[in-house]
Amino acid sequence: MDSTRGATSLRTITTAVPARLDRLPWSRWHWMIVVGLGTVWILDGLEVTIVGNLSAVLKSDDGLGLDSGQIGLAGAVYVTGACVGALVFGQLTDRFGRKKLFIVTLLVYLCGTVLTAFSMNPLYYFVMRFVTGMGIGGEYAAVNSAIDELIPARYRGRIDITINGSYWLGAAAGALVTIPLLDPTLVDAGLGWRLCFALGAVLGLAVLLVRRHVPESPRWLFIHGREKESEEIVGAVEERVVADTGAELEEAERTITVRQRRSIGLGQVARTVFTDYPRRTVLCLALFIGQAFLYNAFFFTYGDTLQTFLGVDQTGAYLALFALSNFAGALALGPLFDKVGRVPMISATYIVSGVLLAVAGLMIGGLTAVTLTIFGMVIFFFASAGASSAYLTASEVFPMETRALCIAFFYAIGTAVGGITGPLLFGRLIESASSADDISGVAVGYFIGAGLMIGGGIVAIFLGVGAEEQSLEDLATPLSATDEGDREM
Repeated sequence: MDSTRGATSLRTITTAVPARLDRLPWSRWHWMIVVGLGTVWILDGLEVTIVGNLSAVLKSDDGLGLDSGQIGLAGAVYVTGACVGALVFGQLTDRFGRKKLFIVTLLVYLCGTVLTAFSMNPLYYFVMRFVTGMGIGGEYAAVNSAIDELIPARYRGRIDITINGSYWLGAAAGALVTIPLLDPTLVDAGLGWRLCFALGAVLGLAVLLVRRHVPESPRWLFIHGREKESEEIVGAVEERVVADTGAELEEAERTITVRQRRSIGLGQVARTVFTDYPRRTVLCLALFIGQAFLYNAFFFTYGDTLQTFLGVDQTGAYLALFALSNFAGALALGPLFDKVGRVPMISATYIVSGVLLAVAGLMIGGLTAVTLTIFGMVIFFFASAGASSAYLTASEVFPMETRALCIAFFYAIGTAVGGITGPLLFGRLIESASSADDISGVAVGYFIGAGLMIGGGIVAIFLGVGAEEQSLEDLATPLSATDEGDREM
């Protein structure tokens, strides 16, 4: 037998851990998982909204003297950091475990956002936005993989959609708190925008306290030679769930046999993604690119559009309404991803939001701040659930050993294509259109985003996976399983 750090031996085992986790009724313990892990999206929403809402002050002498192009560049730098962080920390998450990395990535985020508050020049600001983005990107890989491995199969769709949609609670909070902090009659103009960044650190520390109680993924443990610890965690969870709900748990009869291993090489991960699951790879790329361009292009520059063309001084209330509509969409539509099914819901949310965005582009010349916001609220009511479903899809349709890295890969590629080019393109469009005093110049970005979303929806119709209420091991047999069978589903 091989040894792992002289403490655990790697061997072939048979376990019922996945079935035991999937049969659990919903309980307070699951709510702890949701709060401890899911609230990171609130942090991301807070970050992005604060930056979008600070565009005016960051352009002023009380800020950093940025122009519209640099505002877009700052958004692109943040997203670039998120892509790098996702890839770096995603690989480490699959190698060293979910818990270690979702603690580390949160600490990276905290350092980045606190140091951003001390920015004295554009270069320092860009560097700190990159570091903050690295922490957030790493969180996407570590947290999404942990959530899906801890939540019972019949709840996984709605919980994943709602958790990813909670980004918009942070966005709403960020929009509202900037109203008093950016009011020079209440807070000094040179101090208020710095305090906005410090708010993210306060929430992050609270999340860190809760997260200490979230266990390592039992699924990750039994594959990495720590089946005893895996069994102990599941046993403790079962006792707590029974105590919380009073339910009597039926015997978990399904088992899986795996050959334990320390890690999976990048070469095998690549073969798994591109050779074993090519259809799913195309699906995830289409979903991630569409939603990343749509959101990063529209939302990173939404505040700048309101201020530059539509005469809005304080964008907080507009952004808050827009954000709340996004969360309402994820909350209302999330259960349908389990009940109606993944394929019809993913395709519908992508196509409907894409068509509506194209209509907004055609009408943008006649829109006011209020009507543009209403359009955004309706569009993104559907788009928020669709965007969340991209993360859900990537986290459940690939083998467990590659899950975090697959999430990171698709997030990085999709975001690099849509999330970096989107803010840069919109920043330039706003700058060019403002010199001509014609908001219709921004419509080009709307049409590109609409086309990508509609394309993603069409791909989902033909390549989507009916993953509703299915065990993760049934959707994608672990690479360590002794009887792998056919993987492409």
